[in-house]
Amino acid sequence: MNLNVPPISYFVRDGLKLAYFDEGNPNGEPVLLIHGFASTAVANWVNPGWLKVLDEAGYRVIAIDNRGHGMSDKPYDADVYHPWIMAEDAVALLDHLGIPEAHVMGYSMGARVSTFMAIAHPDRVRSLVLGGLGIGMVEESAIGIRLRTPCLRRRWTMSRICAAACSAFLPSRPGATGRRLPPASRGRAIWPQRRMWRGSRRRP
Repeated sequence: MNLNVPPISYFVRDGLKLAYFDEGNPNGEPVLLIHGFASTAVANWVNPGWLKVLDEAGYRVIAIDNRGHGMSDKPYDADVYHPWIMAEDAVALLDHLGIPEAHVMGYSMGARVSTFMAIAHPDRVRSLVLGGLGIGMVEESAIGIRLRTPCLRRRWTMSRICAAACSAFLPSRPGATGRRLPPASRGRAIWPQRRMWRGSRRRP
């Protein structure tokens, strides 16, 4: 159990009460953290040490409990859980806090949500870090194709989008650092079942 859980605040979107925390240096560059499926902001970002590391680096650290997770409301309608809807929740949080743009870091489902956020609102995403995301999402899927198009204007290039496996991305303990996988092994380590992406060509 983590005893250093940051204070939780709330904002409302689509009639839902959504939880978040806003920690770190209030004058630092903002970093928006979006957690994975069946997790929470505390489980993904506080307990592994990311809040501590980013705080010590001088960032303003913001993390949302996605709808249906943590301390946020949990509607029973499956149609309100699409990743592009959750992406709008993240943008609404930035609006709520009066933040024009932020670094965005998402893990697993949160990486997918972050990708939709970058596609729909490239002017709000200063940089993008994707962890635990299938490499097919970046290289081969419809989203991967879109990431190569001018819709991500300004300073977006594929080299600035980092996709990493859980073991290579999340620190195993507070203060530890992740490591980048060598190019030769990166595809296999990130998504061993990448063939299912090739075969299905699922669209977002």
